Formats: sequence, structure tokens, C-alpha cells
Amino acid sequence: MVRLNVLSPPGPAAPLPARIVSHMSGGRDLWSDPLHGSPTDPEGAVRACLSEVLDPEIPISLIDLGLIYGVAWDSGRVTIRVSYTATACPCMEFIREDIRDRLEREPWIREVEIVDVWDPPWTRERITPRGRIQLRELGVGA
Repeated sequence: MVRLNVLSPPGPAAPLPARIVSHMSGGRDLWSDPLHGSPTDPEGAVRACLSEVLDPEIPISLIDLGLIYGVAWDSGRVTIRVSYTATACPCMEFIREDIRDRLEREPWIREVEIVDVWDPPWTRERITPRGRIQLRELGVGA
């Protein structure tokens, strides 16, 4: 079992794990507990859940990498529009699985649809300021 030394759970200003050994779990070791009831802002709550889903290759959230192109909510059904850093990204299925697994933990979500988006293509300009800080801390320029 790989154990990470985590400074704090993911959030708006949370740091990266102090020592990154492996993120083979897709970041599942950092997921918060499901909500107890239905949120007043379902789309915002879905985005908060997705901020906990890390890219399998680099421990930055899909939100901060700019891979989430849209979130739509309709009576328990959520549609996620997601892109990838490349059309041949080897982690596409892992990312889809982690999105689905994280969202299906929530009792107020009954169905998850994931739509792959290729237009507009992802570019590093989509990375959030927080994501850029995290990448710099990892020694990666963006």
C-alpha cells in the first residue's frame, strides 16, 4: 500500500501532497465523504466533486487542468463535458472511470453521462491559476 503525506484535503487553496510517491489510485485517497442531502447548487456541488478527481499522470485536479468543459444537471442526471490533453491520451478511460466513480458516490446523483469534447482543443491556457501554481511546485512549467 502506498501512503501519501497529505497536508490537507483538496479545496480552493489546498496544497499538493507534501511527498508524491504514486497516484495509481487516481487520487481516490483524497476524496471527501458524500453529501448527506441534496445540494442547493447541484452544478456547483458537482464541480466541487470534480475538483477532487486528479489526473492519473500528474496530481492536479481535472478542474484545475481545465479538462472539464461543462457540467449540466437535470433532476439527478449529470452530464460532464470533458476533454483531454491529447487525442491519444493514454489515461482517457481512467479519467472517465474516476469521474463516474466519484460522482456516483453522491446519493443525489442517479445517473452520470460523460461526453468527450475535442472542439475547442485543450491548450495549456485552460489551466487555472491554482493549477499553474501546483504545476510549478512539481517543477513543471505551464
